[in-house]
Amino acid sequence: MLKEEIESLVNAAHNALAKVSAVLPADLRGQLETSSLLVGPSEVISSTIDLSLIRQSIRSQCKVHISYTDLKDVESTRIIWPFALAYFDHVCVVAAWCEVRQAFRHFRLDRITVFSPTGVSYPKNRQVLLKEWRKIEGISSPQT
Repeated sequence: MLKEEIESLVNAAHNALAKVSAVLPADLRGQLETSSLLVGPSEVISSTIDLSLIRQSIRSQCKVHISYTDLKDVESTRIIWPFALAYFDHVCVVAAWCEVRQAFRHFRLDRITVFSPTGVSYPKNRQVLLKEWRKIEGISSPQT
């Protein structure tokens, strides 16, 4: 399922870029079309988790119960506060506050076996969590 959803996002990005290109002046359109920034194809590791369910949990700022298998094949259950999705070359990761660890953690979608929204809002605003996470990770905000 993850592969189809990523392909859908890729198509949406291509469509958005085509619309932007159509309204740019000729000189800027030329720069866009000759950009040396390239993104190649990649093989996506599949996941059974529905990305729309994750995105809805993030938008609604809802706590989620997950079962997660780590790299050593040890399974654990967690309550997390998901606030972002990150797409890497081969995996998709949920960035979240973990109630068990009392810290920010990253969970690969292909290692989540259960993803169940609780219907309970988490106590911090998603934007506040994202700002705190960026600071801890040393990632500058888009405005800076």
